[in-house]
Parts: sequence; C-alpha cells; structure tokens
Amino acid sequence: MKEIVVGIADLRVSRNSDDVMVTYALGSCVAVAAYDPRARVGGLLHFMLPSSSLNVSKARENPPMFADTGLPVLFKSCYELGADKRRMVVKIAGGANIIGDASFFRVGQKNLTTLRKILWRNGILVSGEDTGSNTNRTLRFHIQDGRVLVRRSGGSLEAI
Repeated sequence: MKEIVVGIADLRVSRNSDDVMVTYALGSCVAVAAYDPRARVGGLLHFMLPSSSLNVSKARENPPMFADTGLPVLFKSCYELGADKRRMVVKIAGGANIIGDASFFRVGQKNLTTLRKILWRNGILVSGEDTGSNTNRTLRFHIQDGRVLVRRSGGSLEAI
C-alpha cells in the first residue's frame, strides 16, 4: 500500500490499486474523491475556495485552489487515465464552519454550494458525503475499490 498525500490546494490521480490517497486538515476546505469502478481510476482534489474570480492569477498558477478551476482538472485528469464520466462515483468531505455558524464569511458553506452547482450542471451526483458542522476531517481514498473513509477530529474512521 502506497500513501499519497494530497495537500491543500492540490490534486492527485491514480490507477494504481495499491495507492491510498489521504488529505488532512479539511476545515472549510472540501475534498472531492472521484472514482471509476470499472477502470479503477480515481482522483482526489482538496480545494480551498469556491471561485477563481477571487484571485484570477492564483487560479492560473494553481487551479486546484478553487472549486471552479480544480474540478475540471480533476475530471479531465481521471479521463486521461481511462475513466468514463458515466461511471464516475463522487464522494465529498469538508466544508465545515470552523469559526462557528455565525461567521460572516461562511467559506465552508460557500465551497459546498459552489461544488454542488458545478456537479449538478455537469450531471454528476454525489454518492456519499461528510460535510458541514464545525469539525476538522481527514479523508482516506482507496484506489483499489473506491472506499472513502473519513475521520472527524477525535473520532474513528467512518465510510462514506
């Protein structure tokens, strides 16, 4: 088993069944795990902010920083490894309001809303999630079978 760490504002794809992708510190950030069970191709995106309009130059430098620029790169990268959009299974985690529900910025909520709009416009449904609340998460994504496990702060690993 080979662990691949996906950092903040990062994405990775794989078709190696020994790979387990992991991303840490999901607060208001959101992780998107996309998987084609027939091709056994998967990718993991950890984005920070909803819209590249917040900083166009940063989006050009690092598309995974934003939902609207990171998601297309994630899916295209999976397709290049043999995935098919019609078979993709998508699971998400994160989007918490770490500062509290009264926070003016509500970055986690905005991230989730933008993500859902983009997926809906592209006919992609979310099949599992652990989102919202006010807790940090760690996500583990197994390329061998598409399992996605999430650990909330102080909790145990749970499948989504």
